[in-house]
Amino acid sequence: MNIYLISVGNRMPRWVVEGYEEYAKRLPGECALQLMEITPGHRGKNADTVRTIRDEGQRMLKAIPKGCRVIALDVTGKAWNTEQLSARLAQWMADGRDLALLVGGPEGLAPECLAAAEMRWSLSPLTLPHPLVRVFLSEQLYRAWSLMRNHPYHRAG
Repeated sequence: MNIYLISVGNRMPRWVVEGYEEYAKRLPGECALQLMEITPGHRGKNADTVRTIRDEGQRMLKAIPKGCRVIALDVTGKAWNTEQLSARLAQWMADGRDLALLVGGPEGLAPECLAAAEMRWSLSPLTLPHPLVRVFLSEQLYRAWSLMRNHPYHRAG
């Protein structure tokens, strides 16, 4: 199974790139993680934020590979603990479809992206900076895989 992290944003700080890549490279081919960056729209003074979000959403939807299960990362989504995420990952892998995880820009995902998603996943009730989400998400996917495969990385206390 391929996991596509489709995220608004580019030109990330080095610590974000290195953090994401560290965990993405640890994941085996059975659940390979691939980043697909969506160029953010114009923000700032006099920006049309509604249009920006809509345009980003359209580009995200076009980037989703055919046949993927789509999960929107959204604060209103369902939160899972590590064990629940590990069980979900096992189900997704058994399903045989690839997975697309959508991460919006500073204002979140376009309504069209939320509507296209089979489910919404909340990483936290806190507002997380979008660059940090990449690192956090890649680590949590690796942790869920390691728990599923009884790898020593995950040690519940």
